[in-house]
Amino acid sequence: MYIPPHFNETDPSVLHNLIRSYPFAAWVTQVESELTVNHLPFLLKVGQDQNDCGRLVGHVSRANPVWTACSSGVNSVVVFQGAQSYISPSWYPSKQDGGKAVPTWNYAVVHAHGQPRIIDDRDWLLEHVSQLSELHERQRNLPWRITDAPTDYIEHMLRAIIGIEIPITRLEGKWKVSQNRSEQDRLGVVAGLREYDDPAARDMAELVQTMNTRIKK
Repeated sequence: MYIPPHFNETDPSVLHNLIRSYPFAAWVTQVESELTVNHLPFLLKVGQDQNDCGRLVGHVSRANPVWTACSSGVNSVVVFQGAQSYISPSWYPSKQDGGKAVPTWNYAVVHAHGQPRIIDDRDWLLEHVSQLSELHERQRNLPWRITDAPTDYIEHMLRAIIGIEIPITRLEGKWKVSQNRSEQDRLGVVAGLREYDDPAARDMAELVQTMNTRIKK
């Protein structure tokens, strides 16, 4: 990924937070002579070591041929897309000085690199899908649990999937959130984004505001 220095985000805690906030990712790997892309939710597991990039765990259908390539030691990358939004040059106060401003797009992304391995273990899969559902059901008043479904049905579903684990060897983060603009222009972007009744725009406004605070320190 092309990352100009001023857009490069290297703080592991920031990168991990985006992965946890936007867990549905594009997993890109090579199957035979072609790149293949699959879309699935991942769980991030991080150890106590500060240098630990973490590992991603997920699952795919046994009918999906992608998992058969995992035993070949192929490299792969998982792309996590965070907040993103169109940025109008009309939001820049500097536009009034000669009009030298054009539209752009702000976004935050993380690329997690690593070699996947398959996990064909019933107990591992049960623990994984239990953790995955518990994580995404926890905000519901009546969260669904694995035990809500008949045991034989769950066993049938477990036999239909295969586990994927990707130890992360390298994390890349690109935060294109108006760092290349003046503080006045960044504040103009924040104000412009907050005019929209749109979650993505609000999320980007928060990122730009946070970056503005970091730059000022």
